Amino acid sequence: MFGAPVDLSFKHISSLADAWIEEPRSGLRPLKKNSEMKYESHSLRLNNNNIADLHDLQKTVCHFMAEPLQLAWLDLSFNKITHIAPVLCELRELRVLYLHGNSIFILSEVDRLGVLPHLHTITLHGNVIEANKAYRNRVISALPRLKTMDFSAVTRQERVMAKIWHRSNNRSRSSKDSLC
Repeated sequence: MFGAPVDLSFKHISSLADAWIEEPRSGLRPLKKNSEMKYESHSLRLNNNNIADLHDLQKTVCHFMAEPLQLAWLDLSFNKITHIAPVLCELRELRVLYLHGNSIFILSEVDRLGVLPHLHTITLHGNVIEANKAYRNRVISALPRLKTMDFSAVTRQERVMAKIWHRSNNRSRSSKDSLC
C-alpha cells in the first residue's frame, strides 16, 4: 500500500464530520502530506469510535486523502453502524473493508458490495447478521472475488457451497415471485 494509514481510531468520533477536526494518530511509519496538506495514503482507520451514519464518508475521505479515489483499505470496525450504506459502493478501488463489531442486521445489504471490483477482504463478524445460518454462504456468493472473510481464507469448497446455495435460493425466490 501507499503510505501509512490515516489513523483516526479511538477518537470518540460520533459523526464523520467530527473527524475533520481530528489529527490522525502517529504510528510506526510516519504519515506524509502533499503540498495541499493531504495525506499520501490509501488506507483509512475509523475503527473504535461511535460512528452510526456513513453519510459524510466521501467528504471525510476527500478531507484527509491526497488521492481519495484510490482508497483501498477502510477500517470501520467497532462502531455503531447498522446498515451497509450505498456510499461504500462508490469506493471503487476498495480492496479491504473491516465492518466487524458493529450492529449490521440486514444480511441482503452485503449484496451491494458486489459492485466493488477489487474487494478481496471483508470482516463482518460480531454483527447481528452473523447469526443467520446462511451468513457465510450469502457473503461469499455476493462477493465472488473474496479471498478472506472474517480473517479466515475462503476455500474452494466454500465457493462451491456458496454457488449451490445461491442457485437454490434464487430458484425458491423466483418461484415465490411468480406466485405474486
